[in-house]
Amino acid sequence: MKRIISKISMIVLAGVVLTSCAVSSPLMVTSNKVGTKTGEASYKVIFGIAPLNADAGAIKAAKNGKITKIATVDQTVKGGLFTATVTTVVTGE
Repeated sequence: MKRIISKISMIVLAGVVLTSCAVSSPLMVTSNKVGTKTGEASYKVIFGIAPLNADAGAIKAAKNGKITKIATVDQTVKGGLFTATVTTVVTGE
């Protein structure tokens, strides 16, 4: 009986460790043309602690994509067991 419980526990633990999720949401839409340029900015959170210089804002993403007129801003948070990654994607001209 203990062996069966031990095996079930290991399977459940492996499932928890290998599970992750992602949440994506639009933050802003403007009347500017969407265009072909895309810019991204992201940072990684480890054990719930973000780096001191973490910047995943719309302005940083627009600079990375050389965008002067922002059309849309989307943000995605991908989480794992001990880490999470926050990514902001900007489109525009």
